[in-house]
Amino acid sequence: MGTCKKCGKSSILISNSLPLCIDCIRESSLEEIYPFIYEAHSIDRRKRNLPVSPPRAENAPRCTICSNKCAIPKGYRGFCGIRRNENGVIKHPPKDVLLSHNYLDPHVTNCCAAWFCPAGTGIGYPKYAYSNTPEYGYYNYAIFLYGCNFDCLFCQNYTHKNIERAPQTTFQEILRDVENPKISCICFFGGSPEPQLPSIISLLKQMREEHPHRILRFCFEWNGCGSWPLVKKAGEYSYLSGGIIKFDLKAYTSSLSLALSGVDNSEAYRNFKRLFETFGRREKVPFLTATTLLVPGYVDNYEVDNIASFIAEMDPEIPYSLLIFHPEYLMSDLPITPREQVFRCYRAAKRHLKNVNIGNMFLLSLA
Repeated sequence: MGTCKKCGKSSILISNSLPLCIDCIRESSLEEIYPFIYEAHSIDRRKRNLPVSPPRAENAPRCTICSNKCAIPKGYRGFCGIRRNENGVIKHPPKDVLLSHNYLDPHVTNCCAAWFCPAGTGIGYPKYAYSNTPEYGYYNYAIFLYGCNFDCLFCQNYTHKNIERAPQTTFQEILRDVENPKISCICFFGGSPEPQLPSIISLLKQMREEHPHRILRFCFEWNGCGSWPLVKKAGEYSYLSGGIIKFDLKAYTSSLSLALSGVDNSEAYRNFKRLFETFGRREKVPFLTATTLLVPGYVDNYEVDNIASFIAEMDPEIPYSLLIFHPEYLMSDLPITPREQVFRCYRAAKRHLKNVNIGNMFLLSLA
């Protein structure tokens, strides 16, 4: 049971880590609620020596890898934790290294696109599909990336914040692993790929040069707030390989994105639209998809209705998944998404989109 520090309302749908109700987040001025938001994100980040908000130091070098555009003071890190200012110069990870944990994930498991992608359904044009059945016996090579340009209070993969202990995986090691002919997909997730996109793009170039004719799909699960030139290049590799890019559209209201994730996510919507306009609609196998986690009491049918409407303006056939929330990280005091919230959101999405999926349905049996 949490209490909103703005209006005094108490509810099991208010987290103690974010003591604001959804009405106050939407209806209050940012000046009124930002102190509570800042404190919510300081709880864990200060312990990890990470900035609570994207740094804006005067006369400091600016990072342009993602939409945060951190101006990092000397001796400090950017918001993602990956880059830091050493003696007035932004230091990047080595060019031929990813800060990542890599593993094989058997098809068809643990993929938000499995309900429509070739690996999960066997549906696809002949150039990319092995058969008309799911790719059992094949693998997704999962690359879990450390660092993120968001700070989600509900993050299920928050170990990505342990950047000082992150394994340094060389391109040579990754390329050797990918020689396995049973790998048909490579998925970059985390964390989120944005902070390491320059290195990822370099790696993809090498992979495509070494395997020009092989079925090897490049997929991304990201928040979408990367620098557009990098997002576009990653999108090109993904599109041409038959891969899928999943945008995690966490909220529609900018103040709610700030409250839940520590930053504004408006660039995600711009990049989603740019990728659609650049590459268009791919026959049979969708290129773009989106998910939204139904955080109890916060991400409701209003948010979903607006997100689905935005997607439908481009193409009502674009697949959209609503993910049922499980208590995690700093929001472990919230319940599993209430059933009525799930189906209100589903109906809101279906008003705009033809292909709507509910993920993690098994969690409703635990509620």
